[in-house]
Amino acid sequence: MSLPVLAEVVRSGFVESEHRGSVVVLDTDGSVAVSLGTPGEVILPRSANKPLQASGMHALGLGLSGTLLALSAASHSGEDRHLEGVRSILAAAGLGEADLQCPPDVPYGSQARLAWARSGRGPERVAMNCSGKHAAMLATAALRGWPTDSYLEPEHPLQRELLVDVEARADERVAWTAVDGCGAPLFGLTLIGLARAVRSLVVAGAGAGDAGRAVADAMRAFPEYVGGTGRDVTELMAGVPGLLVKDGAEAVYVAATADGHGVALKVADGAARACVPVLVAALRSLGLDAAVLDELAETPVLGGGRHVGVVRVPSALF
Repeated sequence: MSLPVLAEVVRSGFVESEHRGSVVVLDTDGSVAVSLGTPGEVILPRSANKPLQASGMHALGLGLSGTLLALSAASHSGEDRHLEGVRSILAAAGLGEADLQCPPDVPYGSQARLAWARSGRGPERVAMNCSGKHAAMLATAALRGWPTDSYLEPEHPLQRELLVDVEARADERVAWTAVDGCGAPLFGLTLIGLARAVRSLVVAGAGAGDAGRAVADAMRAFPEYVGGTGRDVTELMAGVPGLLVKDGAEAVYVAATADGHGVALKVADGAARACVPVLVAALRSLGLDAAVLDELAETPVLGGGRHVGVVRVPSALF
């Protein structure tokens, strides 16, 4: 089937480009309320899976809380607080940066990356945006007495346990296991399964001992550790009470609202610039109203350094 246009790029009043894709919105009881495109087809959620992986590790006994628990589910910007947090997770497990197996990189956040370059530092594993997840994986393996040198292998006990937990929360089988950009196993899900799984983190009762709720609460309490300065996931969670949001590479976003709605989207061509306006439109369709939604409803298009257009959602999409 032809996928619907989720966002259009308007320059000087002319529709220059279109981005197609799929969206699912779940009602507060978990049923599908809105289905656009093919949300029942398997996608690779990329870093949108991180809250689920963090939940699985928390259930295995990883004793992180607060900022460090949020960091275990993060695609962080590489700011000083993020790097200090990663080192803290490793040190508590008797490990160090040399044990990380994510690829060396420079900070993801623009401000942190500029400061890094000015300091003359090259790529380092701790600066890679997935290092919080990797540190948590290492710490979990060490806690359980599992090998730490092979923690990224799909057959490692940690990865097998995380697979079972993700399938249970998504209420579907993982149809494809790939290798993520950071080297960790990547579990393929449908958008419906992804939305259902992340929604499950929010709807568990507070204080009920649910690992997923602990992760969701940490991410929402410390959104600056999930992304960083100026990042849209951070601004959305800070600006909309109770909202949980996680982004993933190749234009995947997932969110769950405080009242139990779930949203997941995938832009087919991988264009990240289309994601936030689509997510904002979906959240507004649920009746959410906040200043940050007004600010992020459209992405500016520049010409000669001036604002000459927008990336916007067609008015009839939701």
